[in-house]
Amino acid sequence: MSDSILVVNAGSSSIKFKLFRIVDRDLTPALSGGMSGIGSTPALKVRDGRGSVLADRRFEAGEVPDASAAQHHLADWLLHHLGDAAIVAVGHRVVHGGPTFTEPVRVDDAVLRTLETFIPLAPLHQLGNLDPIRVLRERRPDLPQVACFDTAFHRGHPELSDRFALPRFLYDEGVRRYGFHGLSYEYVAGRLREIDPEVASGRVVIAHLGSGASLCALADGRSQDTTMSFTALDGLPMGTRSGALDPGAVLHLIEHKGMSPAEVGHMLYFESGLLGLSGISNDVRTLLASDRPEAAMAIDFFCRRVAQATAALAVTLGGLDAFVFTAGIGENAPEIRRRVIAALGLTGLILSNDANGSAVAPLDGPVRIDAPESRAPIWVVPTDEELMIARHTMRLLGRSASGTE
Repeated sequence: MSDSILVVNAGSSSIKFKLFRIVDRDLTPALSGGMSGIGSTPALKVRDGRGSVLADRRFEAGEVPDASAAQHHLADWLLHHLGDAAIVAVGHRVVHGGPTFTEPVRVDDAVLRTLETFIPLAPLHQLGNLDPIRVLRERRPDLPQVACFDTAFHRGHPELSDRFALPRFLYDEGVRRYGFHGLSYEYVAGRLREIDPEVASGRVVIAHLGSGASLCALADGRSQDTTMSFTALDGLPMGTRSGALDPGAVLHLIEHKGMSPAEVGHMLYFESGLLGLSGISNDVRTLLASDRPEAAMAIDFFCRRVAQATAALAVTLGGLDAFVFTAGIGENAPEIRRRVIAALGLTGLILSNDANGSAVAPLDGPVRIDAPESRAPIWVVPTDEELMIARHTMRLLGRSASGTE
């Protein structure tokens, strides 16, 4: 088998992976899959590059209690089927690079220790991101591993976009607006430059709408501002996360409702967002299918906040030359796209109902969904964070198909 790069994208309850073969410095998907339901209903599923199922196994909850155990099972499967020699490097999505890391980095002991200090900044993600790195370092200490950061794409922001209105010493200590989903934005910005170079060089807002959701304002393909900030809790309402919130409300919950900081944190991360608004579900599909008024209100709230944040980012950019939807909701939910664009009527963006209705994943590639009379293009661009990570890993290690430097 050709030399390959393994990409690991680990979360709190799932681990996804993709294996890319290196052929003449091109990356070709060979395997994809992962472990879902960690700690509850664990299941391993793997497909080859053509989509055929290679593994479909269910586990007892106790067999896969955490991400570390899940990574051991994945490593067992991969090493059994591929052997040690096929994988020449592993790239990992790591949510938070803090003030230290502005680009992908090869992981060593010092890097890992530094990344552990950022766990409080991304409590839902960072620990799960680091567990697979530790497991692989134990089993294959010789195997190069690369950390690719969701924050890195935003690190070139002007200071105006990075600051809170807090005392300056806190900014100097790292309390600042970092932004997330950077690997997705970087990939989509690159695809947009391929399909519409003129638009890509202008003022673009990308909407990464999924269970986690954010917006990014780009000028000439570079991030200028984004809705998430110090943590991945800020900005848009999400599946279970609150999004932007009056800090006085947090103080009220602690000082007058008697909630501990841990209880408030659990509420804001796990019980809020679409789930909290509706009391029904955090899944947009469930809410759209429901006839209950709480479901309709949650959807309306979400779409309005997306539109309001888009307008704010257009102010940062001084105008808007294109709007792009991506990620799970952005790629799969024509009704959400319709409502968001309808709420953005003042921008002159107008959807083509036919093009929008037919643009549902799995998409073969980017789809333009604006009407002829729209003031600016509207695109749906499928994202591929794993391919972006594989590219960074190959570039950092200087790999070629033969494995030479």
